[in-house]
Amino acid sequence: MSKKVELIAPAGDLRKLKYALAYGADAVYCGLPAFSLRAQTGFDLKSLKEGIKYAHKLKKKVYVTINIFVHNRHLKILPKHLKELKKIKPDAIVVSDPGILEMIKKFLPKIPIHLSTQMNTLNYEAVKFWQKRGVKRIILGREVGLKDIKEIHQRAPQMELEVFVHGAMCMSYSGRCYLSAWLNSRSANEGLCTQPCRWEYKIFLEEPLRPGEMIPIEADKKGTYIMNSKDLCLIDYLDDLAKAGVVAFKLEGRTKSVYYLAVVTRAYRKAIDLFFDKKNKNKLLAKLKEELYKIDNRGYTTGFLLGDENMARHNFKTSKAVSDWEFVGEVVEIKKQKVFIRVHNVLKAGDAVELVTPDNCYKIKLRELFNKKGEKVTEAHGGTEEVFNFELGGDYDIPVMSVLRSNK
Repeated sequence: MSKKVELIAPAGDLRKLKYALAYGADAVYCGLPAFSLRAQTGFDLKSLKEGIKYAHKLKKKVYVTINIFVHNRHLKILPKHLKELKKIKPDAIVVSDPGILEMIKKFLPKIPIHLSTQMNTLNYEAVKFWQKRGVKRIILGREVGLKDIKEIHQRAPQMELEVFVHGAMCMSYSGRCYLSAWLNSRSANEGLCTQPCRWEYKIFLEEPLRPGEMIPIEADKKGTYIMNSKDLCLIDYLDDLAKAGVVAFKLEGRTKSVYYLAVVTRAYRKAIDLFFDKKNKNKLLAKLKEELYKIDNRGYTTGFLLGDENMARHNFKTSKAVSDWEFVGEVVEIKKQKVFIRVHNVLKAGDAVELVTPDNCYKIKLRELFNKKGEKVTEAHGGTEEVFNFELGGDYDIPVMSVLRSNK
């Protein structure tokens, strides 16, 4: 392999954009609430402009999503939106609607167009169809297997292929789900998903001759999570995907914490870099996989990449994302040997923690903890903007945006 593939991380707001780039992403994807599949995004035009400028200074890229299912009402406000985007110069627009594609070609003719996974592109004829219409890159549907990816690349070698390699999975076909709109009047396809596939359900039998007599069917008193998918994790198959023709690996999680973003981006950055370190690859890759269990997850699956896993893609017992590790703080300032942190969960003097940086992971003990007045405290709690500090003995390279975690 002569060229590294691109690592694309999610950016739910400007702060997360900076974290993603600090931990090794080559590009981020983000959007504005009115046109993004994450309506809870923290961007507006001003902060998006700042984020693009910030990324370009680092020689990295920002891809802006306009990938909702579009109704006529959206078309009336889209031209103004596109004119504003043209001014701030994103590196590509991610779309899922043919009408939007045509409008982008009209209003932003020089901006590359990427086709969203929401378009369910699963075969080479569809890829060639979109190529003729000016699409530069296609984010393949998550239902595509490795064998099909290879054939798609062979039959349409000029098209850039991108795939999701990590994150939450939707139980419906490429995310085309109506459950949230049906049960909660909030459409997943307009960025408002309330994730009813993660809810606990109780299932009943009703015999037609005895209407109203509901017989419960459940494994235990907890009920069952019949639609709850495990999380996708393809860190073992990045080399195979790159050889198959994939040029970009994408991470899911625009609404996840900066800790989640830092750990996942760091792990995949280092895994990609192992393409060129054959000697230590297996040993180091195993350590990177361990890192992915230090973030909350629902259990991991390879999804559809290797074929049909049947029930192995789902977790029927619980939808709760769990890990033995907890995000306890982020570094906001360094002054000589003093490390200033914003606390996210309970942190106590004497705690043994791991301090994760883009390059390293240090095991340290917080012997003393101080508040902003310089007073010793026995513990600090999250949920506030108050900054605490501790002194770090020894020779450590700790940049701002490093994160702290502790074993629960």
